[in-house]
Amino acid sequence: MKEGKKMQRTQKQHAVDMCNGPLFTKIVAFFIPVMLSNMLQLVYNAADQMVVGKFAGATDLAAVGSTASLINLITCVLIGLAVGVSSVVARHFGSGNKGSLFRAVHTSVALSLIVGVILGIVGILFSTPLLRLMGSPDDVLPKASLYMKILFAGLPAMALFNFASAILRAIGDTKRPMIYMILSGLLNVVLNLIFVIGLNMAVSGVALATVLSQILAAFLTARCLVKSKEDYKLRIKDIKVFKGEFRQIIQIGIPSSIQSAGFSLSNVFIQTAINSFGSAAMAGCTAAATIENMVYQATNSLYHTTLSFVGQNYGAGKKKRIIKSVVYCAGSAMVLGVSVSALCILFSEPLLNLFLNKSTDAVFYAKTLASGTERLLLTLPVYFLCGVMEVATGALRAMNKSALSMVGSLLGACGLRILWIMTVFAANPTIKVLFMSYPITWTVTGVFLYGMFIFYIRKMKDADQKMVA
Repeated sequence: MKEGKKMQRTQKQHAVDMCNGPLFTKIVAFFIPVMLSNMLQLVYNAADQMVVGKFAGATDLAAVGSTASLINLITCVLIGLAVGVSSVVARHFGSGNKGSLFRAVHTSVALSLIVGVILGIVGILFSTPLLRLMGSPDDVLPKASLYMKILFAGLPAMALFNFASAILRAIGDTKRPMIYMILSGLLNVVLNLIFVIGLNMAVSGVALATVLSQILAAFLTARCLVKSKEDYKLRIKDIKVFKGEFRQIIQIGIPSSIQSAGFSLSNVFIQTAINSFGSAAMAGCTAAATIENMVYQATNSLYHTTLSFVGQNYGAGKKKRIIKSVVYCAGSAMVLGVSVSALCILFSEPLLNLFLNKSTDAVFYAKTLASGTERLLLTLPVYFLCGVMEVATGALRAMNKSALSMVGSLLGACGLRILWIMTVFAANPTIKVLFMSYPITWTVTGVFLYGMFIFYIRKMKDADQKMVA
């Protein structure tokens, strides 16, 4: 009896009341584990590329890097639906609706397995044709195709981990997903060393290590939900799609997926443009993109924080806390983005050399380093704009304005970027011109999204005043 009560108290400690009490301290306590989880995931992915670049070769590194935009394009559906899960679960948790929370949790897990299998099959079937369409060089294509197929075979595990983690984050639990990410990442690093260095498996080795580590993360996160004693407990026998909660997740998740697909599609255009500069530029930009991702993952933690805090307070009808949450998160994204970017610029050359092999051809190495350095100097000083923009995206999605967020981002960050590549870059095809598209599109999109957020907040306040009158 005492053990049962102790377990219940332990379970309740993991949830965070985002609707009452000091707001900023709770935001900080929430986003730090999310940021560390994101950064750890990036470090483990970087470890993949380090091992490949150092012990396999430059073409293997280019192969891994050239698949990133395509993998993101197909998995964006998965990520978008996970956003829908987080928003819906946070809203029902904030409103105290236990029945809806139960149905949302079980629908989310069922949906993760269904979508994971479908997207995995699609990715395996179309990876090679899409890589050819992007103009991947002949020396890179076979390895890139193999890497993608192995990763997509493990997509159901990735889907389950993302959806289950979204459930935990929605109720305020960011620490346990971080712990599971640490354990999964450590396994990934160990398997990388065994498969690539010990067994000479190169690209297939890092892909297999990634899949096995994702399976571990998925198991631990699902087990956490099954063992829970709270209202978000997962019961295996009750896993199914509930129509009402499915519609709610889809209403937010599909626009989010389309928006993510738009970003990924624009990045496919970016990658295709990079491919036109040859293998050296591909390898250099791959290394730079990984470093660049350190800033993105740090600021992206504020996006997930916004999604949960605004979601719970929206469910509870607390508009002032919604505004404060967005202000705190946007300010934190700016400070964090500038700080991490400055560190990455300061140590850009040693960071790039973590991925490059100096023992290769001297000319090839010089071109690779130059391409990576140029990309970092062009993107990092303004990368905080992306984080600030994503806070507005998270706020609108949490307020059930996901379709509006989608339209703004597709027209601004995606459509404008593709237009830039087809016009300005086509007239002056240099890396500098290519990456100038980033700050321009982030700024345009951010201005629109914050304008819409202010509009709907004012509209909500007017509605409250009418009700009081």
